[in-house]
Amino acid sequence: MLPDRLSRVITLLSRLPGVGEKTAQRYALHFVTRGDELASELGRELLALTDSIRTCDRCGNLAEHQALGPTICRICRDSRRDQNLLCVVAKVQDLLAIERSSVMRGQYFVLGQLLSPLEGAGPESLPLERLRQRIQELGAREIIIATPSSVEGEATALYLAQELASAQLTVSRIASGIPHGGDLEYTDQITLGRAIAGRRMLDEPR
Repeated sequence: MLPDRLSRVITLLSRLPGVGEKTAQRYALHFVTRGDELASELGRELLALTDSIRTCDRCGNLAEHQALGPTICRICRDSRRDQNLLCVVAKVQDLLAIERSSVMRGQYFVLGQLLSPLEGAGPESLPLERLRQRIQELGAREIIIATPSSVEGEATALYLAQELASAQLTVSRIASGIPHGGDLEYTDQITLGRAIAGRRMLDEPR
């Protein structure tokens, strides 16, 4: 029914998170019928995206690539943020979700993944040494572990709490209110804000 190239674009768009075949078809038809300028601009930006965006050398957030010197994200460059408070998240999407809550005014560290023995991700898969180095660089005093309340997220939180146990560090966990198994990325701002504000120490009973 459709030209091969258009069908290919629809197939590619449908691979995006949250985009089904009907939505992908609607986007593709819009580009073809009404969006010459938009399609051209989007194409140029997508081509430049992989060259211009890198992970922050300090925290793992996304940042503009710097040809000279380290690549540092806006949050790490913000001297107004609390250097004593470090929030550890699983992925960049979680960092963005917490930022939207406007409650966390410290720094971040992105793990990149969670413990998942079934998928072959053991303790050696976590960037623990980089995390320790980041804590030392900041002189952080409290670590908030903001991993999802899934089996993998809880296991990762407990492991990090054990590894980071120190007289100089307070290790806390975001409070309840986040649905079990739910992603922080899809949690509303009010619930997420309350979870950060009501964090508990990991050695406290539930």
